[in-house]
Amino acid sequence: MIHLIADVHTHTIASGHAYGTIREMAQAAAEKHLQILGLTEHAPGIPGTVDPFYYMNLTVIPRILYGVHILHGCEINVLNGGTLSLEQRFIDKLDYCIAGIHGLCYRDEGPEGNTRNIASCMRHPKVKFISHPDDDHTPLDYEMLVRAAKETGTALEVNNSSLTKPEHRMNCFENYRHMLDLCRQLQVPVMVSSDAHDPSAVGYFDLALELLDSVSFPEELVLNADADRLKSFLLS
Repeated sequence: MIHLIADVHTHTIASGHAYGTIREMAQAAAEKHLQILGLTEHAPGIPGTVDPFYYMNLTVIPRILYGVHILHGCEINVLNGGTLSLEQRFIDKLDYCIAGIHGLCYRDEGPEGNTRNIASCMRHPKVKFISHPDDDHTPLDYEMLVRAAKETGTALEVNNSSLTKPEHRMNCFENYRHMLDLCRQLQVPVMVSSDAHDPSAVGYFDLALELLDSVSFPEELVLNADADRLKSFLLS
């Protein structure tokens, strides 16, 4: 089974519906023997999340906590019209961004429209991967999605949290199998993430790794299986 060295989609108490501090999350990452932890608070559009001013002061946080390299990101909402829910002046303060659809601030436009909106956000140079592209409540055209990822150099996430709640993420297992088959064909990389909202979930990738193993997905296309490959991709 693939060994992962980083978890770069996580949320602290600052996101409003998560339950660990930065240091609690970092300590959990160290206990899981991770080398890199990415903190990606929700952008405006999610109730209770941080004011964007939060991103202006990230330099006060040590880059190494408990021996773990800390990266600063944001999970930004894909909005109808294909725009991002965070202003550029705040994006400039981040190491990288994730973009994803969240039903709290998005209206379903069908597979083609939803995918077109995601693809538009992929063109932003700081958007490095797309979060949880797996839920048929906002269905996607996976052929179109993977082609757009290839064209823009964007990765697609395999979200372990989604796989723990298939009753809420409609057809997520089937959608991921389809997406991974297309990613293999077009050599599009993926990011495996916990989407942890509590320290207990940091570095928990079990279901995602089982899924990758079941479809014989190549390790060289898993970005967070190698520290150098991951840093080069996220920080370039």
